[in-house]
Amino acid sequence: MHIVNPEDAARVLHACERVLVIGCSGGGKSTLSRKLSDRLRLPYISMDREFYWLPGWVKRDREATRALISEAVSRDRWIMDGTGSSSFELRMPRADAIIWVRMPRWLCLWGVISRSLRHLGQTRPDMAPGCPERLFDREFLSFVWNFERQTTPRIVDGVRRFSPDCPVLILTSRGQMRQLLSLVGA
Repeated sequence: MHIVNPEDAARVLHACERVLVIGCSGGGKSTLSRKLSDRLRLPYISMDREFYWLPGWVKRDREATRALISEAVSRDRWIMDGTGSSSFELRMPRADAIIWVRMPRWLCLWGVISRSLRHLGQTRPDMAPGCPERLFDREFLSFVWNFERQTTPRIVDGVRRFSPDCPVLILTSRGQMRQLLSLVGA
């Protein structure tokens, strides 16, 4: 796995056509993806909005989800936000770069809680139409709290198996995110 600093990442990102942004819920990957989309002029794809959810918080079936992901990754240009380790084999080989938003779990929990309160009853920009923000539940908070232990090994394995030569930038603070955005915007 190649880990690059924000300065190198900004140079790499300017040459990329397809960027995958992964990480825990509440870490800021959607906000980062939207801002990078604007700066890099790459079409933004939210996995939650485009693939996973139908109105009323109905989960799209697995086969339809995979077909939509396959079609999207075949496009020439995109920035895709979403971890979804069950589709790494479809997405990672097509990525020119991977940004792993790896914030501390307390920050991810704060992100989830504050996002829920800020958008309560409204549909967030990165969520499917007809899926208004709800209050967080214990199961989702547990998922966020245990993300590092449960999901990180799948991410590391996915990068090794499906995209071993792809540059990976790991962002561990909001300051690094701001620095990257500043460098990419320059």
